[in-house]
This record gives sequence, structure tokens and C-alpha cells, in this order.
Amino acid sequence: MSKRFLMVVAFCVLALLGIFAATQNKAGAPSNTNSNAKPSNHILGEGKKKVTLVEYGDYQCPVCYSFYPTIKEVQNKFADDIYFQFRNLPLSQIHKNAFAAARAAEAANLQNKFWEMNGLIYQNQDPSGQSGWVISESPLENYFVNFAQQIGLNVTKFKQDYAGSQVNDTINADLAAFNKTGQQMGTPTFFLDGKYIKNEQLSDKNGPSVDKFSKIIEAAISAKNK
Repeated sequence: MSKRFLMVVAFCVLALLGIFAATQNKAGAPSNTNSNAKPSNHILGEGKKKVTLVEYGDYQCPVCYSFYPTIKEVQNKFADDIYFQFRNLPLSQIHKNAFAAARAAEAANLQNKFWEMNGLIYQNQDPSGQSGWVISESPLENYFVNFAQQIGLNVTKFKQDYAGSQVNDTINADLAAFNKTGQQMGTPTFFLDGKYIKNEQLSDKNGPSVDKFSKIIEAAISAKNK
């Protein structure tokens, strides 16, 4: 893989190991969880082949950032064939604004602009963690409100929803859903028709690979549609 990608992966692995040693907690038990809240349901694609690729992602995760362009290509390539679903998995212990970014995306969803906000947040992430919304003490006012304006949201409603319990409950429901998978906390985490796919299976020497994604997805489509 590329030196830059390996460095990013190594950083995240070390940070996560620190979390596990300190907390011994698989996915950070959600606090103040509404047990009746349902996980998010953000889906793209026509799903004609009845195959679903799910990503659990963290907007501040540099590995998620590195996967983002490849995932967009995969979404476009298989737009007719599969469903692509995104769920929140903010690693709040190491990414101080990850939960805030998830709140912004979920607040945008309440105005039917989830994917637009999802894209802007990732596109404006600084993977070095040195600038932008990832280090801001007030990411809502300094960045997310601007993003909301760019995609044509009602900003007053956006800010109210951002601060409301509904988006909080949805994110925590996603965290709870991830805990049920039995996988250790890490992002991005992918499941294809419920089967866990290791990130190494989706990457080559240059990093995340459309070809690697394609082979695994095509195999799942073939198996599902025999």
C-alpha cells in the first residue's frame, strides 16, 4: 500500500489500542440512550440484485477519509445493483468532533439532505487533524452552519435539530446496532449482506481499491442471484 495510507492506518490502530487498554469497552456504551430509538436508514442505490453494503463510519477518521473517494466510485458503479448504507460510528474517545459531525449529518437528514452533508463533511476533513472543523472548539457555528447554507438548508431548523434529542438518539442507536455485530470498534467497518469484510480485503498496495470492492460485490451478487 502507499506509504501515506499505511501511516494513517498505523496511527489509527495505535490510537484504538490505547482506547481498548484504557477502557476495555468494545464500542463505547451509548449514554442517555432512548431504547425505542431506531438506527439510521441512509441508503443509496436501486438494489436490483438484492445485495447491501453497509459502512459504519466516523467523519473525523482519516482512514474513512481515505476510503471516501473509492466508496463514491463504488456507489456509482453499482448504483443499479446494490444498496449502499451508511451508519454512524463516531470514535469520540479519540476524535473530539466526530459526534458533532454525525449530529450535523443527522440534522441535515431531517431536511432530506443527509448525503449532501455527508459529502461536505468528508471533503472538508483535514486527515492530519491539524486544521478545520476537526479541531474547532465550535464546529457548528464555525463550519457546519456554513455547510448547511451551501446545501440550501433552513439554518434555523438545522441548528435546532442539531441540538435536539432526535439526532442524538439516532446516533446512539447506530452505536448500539454496531455493538450487536460483535466486531471491535474501528472505522470504517464494512458488512456485505451482513458479512464482515476486512479493510485489507478492500485495499491494494495503493490503498482502497475499486477493483477489490468490485470483486467482492460481484461475488455476492452472483451468489445471491444464482
